[in-house]
Amino acid sequence: MTPEMWLAAAIGVVVGATVMALVLALAKRRANDDGGGTVIPHRTREVLSALQSGSIIVRRDRRAAFSNHTASALGVTRPDGALHPGVADLAEAAWAAEQVVEDEVEVSRGVLGVSTIVHVRVTPLNGDLALAIANDNTEMRAAEQTRREFAVNVSHELKTPVGALSLLAETIEGNADDTEMVEDFAKKIRREARRLTKLVQEIIEISRIQGGESVIDHEVVPLAEVVEEVVEGAQISAEARKVTVVADISAAPTVMGDHDLLVMALRNLVDNAINYSDLGSHVTVTLSREPDTDVAVLKVIDAGIGISKENQERIFERFFRADPARSRETGGTGLGLSIVKHVVLQHSGVVEVWSKPTVGSTFTVRLTIHQEEQ
Repeated sequence: MTPEMWLAAAIGVVVGATVMALVLALAKRRANDDGGGTVIPHRTREVLSALQSGSIIVRRDRRAAFSNHTASALGVTRPDGALHPGVADLAEAAWAAEQVVEDEVEVSRGVLGVSTIVHVRVTPLNGDLALAIANDNTEMRAAEQTRREFAVNVSHELKTPVGALSLLAETIEGNADDTEMVEDFAKKIRREARRLTKLVQEIIEISRIQGGESVIDHEVVPLAEVVEEVVEGAQISAEARKVTVVADISAAPTVMGDHDLLVMALRNLVDNAINYSDLGSHVTVTLSREPDTDVAVLKVIDAGIGISKENQERIFERFFRADPARSRETGGTGLGLSIVKHVVLQHSGVVEVWSKPTVGSTFTVRLTIHQEEQ
């Protein structure tokens, strides 16, 4: 565990012990009135209200004697004392087992009935009261699902080039005397090796970016320099496909960010535009400033094959390929646009796409201009 995690755990133990002591004192001081209610000492209310987690004192009649605002916001209790059935069931199980019981409950909130996953831990205090602590696990569950899907996708994507390399090597080994075939297969091995290297590099990059570890030291980045560097670097691949790449710079805004990441994001957009453009076509990279705003606008415009409306909603997903055959031909990994999205998000910007099949595509990135320049 990191020092921060140890500190958080220690704080959690201290707070938990404090809450437990106060609530146990409450249990001892429980008073029955004519309505069968429970008197909650002021100090106990203060402590429970201050917790970031949802905190509920559960009564044996499956209602809440007290709950903080977080519990209400999570949807596990209401101000009138009504309790989510799942929490009440866990309390019953805790009393029956005479020990801590925890599980996740699904809560529907709002008029749209949006479901969230809430983790609830119930500790029996005595035969009449229990303490329930609730936390929203929706994002964590989604993150776990994303990690699982990512691992499966990575395994699948790595199998293709690794399998191809193995097959090519076996073929060469069995036909070492056929010089022409060996040379041909050696070229294919180099191509698959380049594809594998690119895939591994992009997997590493997107893992770092999503982990928030890439943009560490912000600096003032002139976007015109980013555009010029990317356009110059794209000339070799563009010439190979007989595509003309030009820059149209009408402003010179600067942004706070990471120069290398911005170059990588724009390069991915330009590479895609080149790879999905027809021979002899043009790709234009524009840089401008929105009138009367503090927003810099980068656009990559091509006259390529375009993207269908249904695919436009998915192109920023990891490993998604609108045209798998074209991706195999160009060595695409399906990670380029996902990297673009996460780099732009880390720079507090937005990326959008306009596209029409057979007409072409325009990718637009909007970033906030550096304050000193505004």
